[in-house]
Amino acid sequence: MFKRILIANRGEIACRVMKTARKMGIQTVAVYSEADRDALHVEMADEAVLIGPPAAAESYLVIEKIVEACRKTGAEAVHPGYGFLSEREAFPRALEAAGIVFIGPNPAAIAAMGDKIESKKAAAKAKVSTVPGYLGVIEDDKHAVRIADEIGYPVMIKASAGGGGKGMRIAHSKAEVAEGFNLAKAEAKASFGDDRVFVEKFIVDPRHIEIQVLGDKHGNVIHLGERECSIQRRNQKIIEEAPSPLLDEATRRKMGEQAVALAKAVNYDSAGTVEFVAGQDKSFYFLEMNTRLQVEHPVTELVTGVDLVEQMIRVASGEKLAIAQKDVTLTGWAVESRLYAEDPFRNFLPSIGRLVKYRPPAEASKDGITIRNDTGVQEGGEISIHYDPMIAKLVTHAPSRAAAIEAQATALDSFYVDGIRHNIPFLSALMHHPRWREGRLSTGFIAEEFPKGFAVHVPEGEVARRIAAVGAAIDHVLGQRKRQISGQMGGRVVQRERRRAVWLDRQEILLEVAREGEAIAIRFIDADGKAGNTHLLQSAWKPGDPVWQGTIDGQFVAVQARPIANGIRLAHQGVEVPVYVWTEAEATSARLMPVTTASDSGKKLLCPMPGLVVSIAVNEGQEVKAGETLAVVEAMKMQNVLRAEQDGTVKKIHASAGATLAVDALILEFA
Repeated sequence: MFKRILIANRGEIACRVMKTARKMGIQTVAVYSEADRDALHVEMADEAVLIGPPAAAESYLVIEKIVEACRKTGAEAVHPGYGFLSEREAFPRALEAAGIVFIGPNPAAIAAMGDKIESKKAAAKAKVSTVPGYLGVIEDDKHAVRIADEIGYPVMIKASAGGGGKGMRIAHSKAEVAEGFNLAKAEAKASFGDDRVFVEKFIVDPRHIEIQVLGDKHGNVIHLGERECSIQRRNQKIIEEAPSPLLDEATRRKMGEQAVALAKAVNYDSAGTVEFVAGQDKSFYFLEMNTRLQVEHPVTELVTGVDLVEQMIRVASGEKLAIAQKDVTLTGWAVESRLYAEDPFRNFLPSIGRLVKYRPPAEASKDGITIRNDTGVQEGGEISIHYDPMIAKLVTHAPSRAAAIEAQATALDSFYVDGIRHNIPFLSALMHHPRWREGRLSTGFIAEEFPKGFAVHVPEGEVARRIAAVGAAIDHVLGQRKRQISGQMGGRVVQRERRRAVWLDRQEILLEVAREGEAIAIRFIDADGKAGNTHLLQSAWKPGDPVWQGTIDGQFVAVQARPIANGIRLAHQGVEVPVYVWTEAEATSARLMPVTTASDSGKKLLCPMPGLVVSIAVNEGQEVKAGETLAVVEAMKMQNVLRAEQDGTVKKIHASAGATLAVDALILEFA
């Protein structure tokens, strides 16, 4: 077994590999760019080596620098994580030439399956069902349009060398193919150093289901069941689960057998994933094979009890698989949410900055419920413009799908992040979406259920009452704390009135609040002015705590709490709202206050995220129509097209290609 390994990656996956290595008694070496000098993976490693500037092309993607870091530190093997060099055939070959072991598949398997075009050819040769498409070299956008016309719309344009949603576009028309082809090539070049793309038929209403395979260097290959990854946005997975609510045992066995057969055909000898696009009728087609550890591997680990990183290390050291197919059992259900540094209320645009507060829920296994948080950040760390915006992967495991979802929802409500915008409100709302809970999934789920994007939700019904109750309880605790200050009112005890008007923004809920022993009692007041049943809230919350955790009538509830002027902002189940708790006299005055509205910025194009201006597509004085491209801005390796929202004339352009802009920086004005 190895004594020291180097992790050629960063962020959460580097930290994840280090945890298993530490458990196995193996020392670890981190590599880092100048932007990651203070990163968590650097702190966790036994030794760390600086390998270059922030740009990945000058640091994490430079094979020679990784090899040199191994020589310098005496690392015997390298784990590539995912992304970066993990699927570059040249990387393990370079390591082999230097006498260093690659903790991953052999180079020939990467060549056969890591390239999406070649993998489809190999799958077809192995008689694996594949999606109709064109796998040859596409000359230009006109060629891409001709191919799309022949295949039939819609089509998917996809980078051959990559993954993670980069270099991928769905096109429904000739115009979208032409634009999507060029954008996909540019993103592929920037992310993977390879601008080849291919075109294939896009299956309508599909599901994304993948099989985890595991092989050794002795010809043994098994599968560890499936993962459902259909909840995606811009082809980027957001929520994954294992097993899939679609599959029955017979379909699972067929998919698994096909995945194993394909892996054996290329002598696969590590952890890998065979991805399928599946119809709602349980039909399935080979999509691609990822010759590396997947981002979503924790859900498989939790339902099988197999540590995939450990298996990869053992296989790389020459050990035989200790488990056979008959030993693999799926127990319970696991759900994973990807937390991203992005603003869900601004069309999920990237957000960067410092993590002023980072308080994830505690990892634990209790009463059949497991909470796991794979992360590569810590409080005080910085989210950079240079890399993927993923903050963490929150995973829950329970005996049933419903219980795993409920645990995930509560854990998300307990996950407190400040300093940047993040997608926790969106993830929390998804966990309570009826269609998600019923398992009626497709890769179009988000586009269909949120056609206008994710907007601020107005709390309604039980959620509104729960937020109002917690707001009143917090206000009551704050009031008690203030009354304990010495020297007030000559020591006299003042009896507070119980009635309160709780405002959720401008929505008013009347209630009574009082202390009853260790609990706080809430009684809601109906339209006739009558108080209803008593609800008891119990919590150890104290001023300054970022999350109110406790029970309401015995049911556990978590609500995020942020102080604001004259109130507190509460977030729960995807709803985030300012809450004000008034006495009757205060409420009478508050009702007379005018409502302010945001100023109109319709005549300006502002940069929606911090990023690099790739191009400006218009000139001053040019007339544009709604929907026309105005500019392209790149952030976190994704190119974002900014389009005109209405017809107009360009008055003045304030930015140029190559400029680095802050969020809300002025790009151009309309007349």
